[in-house]
Amino acid sequence: MAKELKTLVTFFGATGDLAKRLLYPSVFNLYKKGYLVNDFAIVGTSRQELTDDEYQDMVRTSISEGQDKDQVESFLKHFSYIASDVTEAEGYAGLKTKIEEESAKFNVVGNRIFYLAVAPRFFGTIAQYLKSEGLMSDEGYNRIMIEKPFGTSYETAEQLQNELTQAFDEDQVYRIDHFMGKELVMGIAPLRFGNPMLNTAWNKDYIKNVQVTLAETLGVEERAGYYDTAGALLDMIQNHTMQIIGWLAMEEPKDFSDVAIRNAKNAAFSALEIYDAKGADRYFVRGQYTASATNKDHVAYTDEPDVPKDSQTNTYIAGELHFNTPRWQGVPFYIRSGKRMEAKTTRIDVVFKAGAFKFGGQQEPQETVLSIVVSPDAHITMSLNAKEVSDDFSTQLINLGWAPTDQQKADTPAPYERLLHDAMDGNGSNFADWHGVATAWKFVDALSAAYAENKAPLYKYASDTMGPKEADELLERNGDSWVFKG
Repeated sequence: MAKELKTLVTFFGATGDLAKRLLYPSVFNLYKKGYLVNDFAIVGTSRQELTDDEYQDMVRTSISEGQDKDQVESFLKHFSYIASDVTEAEGYAGLKTKIEEESAKFNVVGNRIFYLAVAPRFFGTIAQYLKSEGLMSDEGYNRIMIEKPFGTSYETAEQLQNELTQAFDEDQVYRIDHFMGKELVMGIAPLRFGNPMLNTAWNKDYIKNVQVTLAETLGVEERAGYYDTAGALLDMIQNHTMQIIGWLAMEEPKDFSDVAIRNAKNAAFSALEIYDAKGADRYFVRGQYTASATNKDHVAYTDEPDVPKDSQTNTYIAGELHFNTPRWQGVPFYIRSGKRMEAKTTRIDVVFKAGAFKFGGQQEPQETVLSIVVSPDAHITMSLNAKEVSDDFSTQLINLGWAPTDQQKADTPAPYERLLHDAMDGNGSNFADWHGVATAWKFVDALSAAYAENKAPLYKYASDTMGPKEADELLERNGDSWVFKG
């Protein structure tokens, strides 16, 4: 039976695309599943002037297709709206009154979540006004949810952190990275810690390397204004990739509480080697896509609309991470992410060392791989050495696999649904905390500094390939190769 959650959520940016496409459908799913029943309220706010009825009409449009009409109408009764200017203290008076009225109306008992679906430049301002203008409750809990990016560098991230923590404690801050709400990213922990065979072998004695691939077939599309200032390094490595790495590199937590999980991740992040310019050149490869040899519509990055012709922005990053811990000494963690690649995939490949046992002088055992494919077709496979069906004694790799059924796919919560639920439930396990964010920024800032000074080359790769050949050579130097080849 679903645990009922009692809360009032204020959505800043309530008329925006994120709210309409992802947030309202996610809240409705929590309602349909019984997590939200009677004692909850949603207050929307933005600059746009809307009545409650107009706001409810907007929400209805975003959720009602194919849904039970009576259920939708019962759900919408919990929604109200007030326009506000979040940049001025005076803009919070009406919002405060609205929140207090809705709290009393729906018996929320002070539990408040403030979801900032607005431009990042407003995060600190809103947080401080929430406190100074008295919008936080003296009863229950107060939590603030913010979308990435959490700054654009360590310096700006630290400034944002200082602004947030003037109003909220660190354990009240929920930083959303939607990748952490994906089913098989959340499945890393039970797969690793729930199986003694894997948990015992999760170290340098048995693992040869770990690979994380986030490959996109799309180009920059209509995001040139943002993307040319970020590139793959800031767009995909600093956040999504590093958060996944945390689950893979952490020590076993003392329990499965969010505090213990964050402590274990932070210990791993503290041991991450941060490279200087020489290390950036030695351990990382940056690339930029050129025109495709097979698709005339896939032009070079510098020929994309609104991209400067002399842009040095990386659309591809591959690198080798090292964690200076007894568990991982000498084990490379390879990461890569790029646009206009041959195939779209988000996956983790854990490569185990080959066995040393000799089968009567015949073929030696091969390296085996645990693959966790997050998307687009979620599944898990594990290769094992086994005997070939033949007259002689030869070995082969066989694959054991699992994939969700159609029903399981239908039942799987969307990332935002899961993360909203966890925030309402006070579970911070799948949210980024400050230490992890700070370490990730320090790591990528060092790379960015080297790239800004052209202390590492920018390699070109053709669209619809798996990246520059130098990324393959990066692994070959260690006797390794990418498991996923496109």
